[in-house]
Amino acid sequence: MKADRLLSILLLLQTRGRVTAGELAERLEVSVRTVYRDVEALSAAGVPVWSERGRHGGVSLLPGYRTDVTGLTGDEARALFVLAAEGAHRALGLDGALGSALRKVMAALPAPHRPAAERTSERVLVDPARWMRTGPETTTDLGELQRAVFADRRLRLAYRHSGAAGPAEYTVDPYGLVSKAGVWYLVADLAGAPRLFRADRASAAETLEEPVRRRPGVTLGEAWAGLRERVERLPVEVTVRLRVRRERLDMFVRIHGALLVAPPPTAPPQEWTELVMGFRAVQAARALLAFGADVEVISPPEARRELALAAAEAVRLYGRDAPAPGPEGAAADGPDAGR
Repeated sequence: MKADRLLSILLLLQTRGRVTAGELAERLEVSVRTVYRDVEALSAAGVPVWSERGRHGGVSLLPGYRTDVTGLTGDEARALFVLAAEGAHRALGLDGALGSALRKVMAALPAPHRPAAERTSERVLVDPARWMRTGPETTTDLGELQRAVFADRRLRLAYRHSGAAGPAEYTVDPYGLVSKAGVWYLVADLAGAPRLFRADRASAAETLEEPVRRRPGVTLGEAWAGLRERVERLPVEVTVRLRVRRERLDMFVRIHGALLVAPPPTAPPQEWTELVMGFRAVQAARALLAFGADVEVISPPEARRELALAAAEAVRLYGRDAPAPGPEGAAADGPDAGR
């Protein structure tokens, strides 16, 4: 543990220059006294490091000193070669840089760790894109959003909301870009309030000369966490109780699991399993009709009426194409005809 901590201090000083002992202690989760002892150990090992106490003090390396030691463990090396965000690098125009960086890391790895790192890239593949996507939908140059983010400049967007006839224009203060399940989002403030913009709905983007006006002390991670919670905790206006046939339960949970009030039983003992779902509006329950007679809404009555209304509309639209019923209500040309 001490060796890892000493290496962490060394790499932090190389990257950051002067760092206060308090910040090092917080990042390494040790006391300030332990940090000073570690600095003394580095100095005794020949590393040109010194510390200055006081209000404006800190820990520094001799200017120009660098070390090529990576200090990577076997697990750390393998982690670098699990390209969980390969699609993200491509969208940002960094796929070539990623490949070059990994080759450099491979060359710098201790020889015993190289075979494991190579096997990881050959045996583990992470595809961040969702199923049933035909390809990227982004129409805006993602690079323009990057320029505004990294230059700390305001951004003018022409943005099309879902269902809107045309785009609206906004001037926003970006925090950064987030890739969520293969979809890119811009996290930004609009008039001082946090907003989420899908990159594929921005028909135009222009980086302005004005400096960004973010809320003081708010990071990208904090802004994203608040927006994500807002999306995931949409207000529930209607609670629907229903039952699902056992053989369709797994698929039903995969599609509608986010709306379940409580998780389903792991091993349903009966043919039907009762569930409770929350919808923003009773009309949203129409989505349950996709499962036909394998899902039945039990309550409330207005949800049952809404599904009956939707089913009646479908019958009026397609009823003329339905086969004529047989003498006992079965389709005359169906599989049970003549029984």
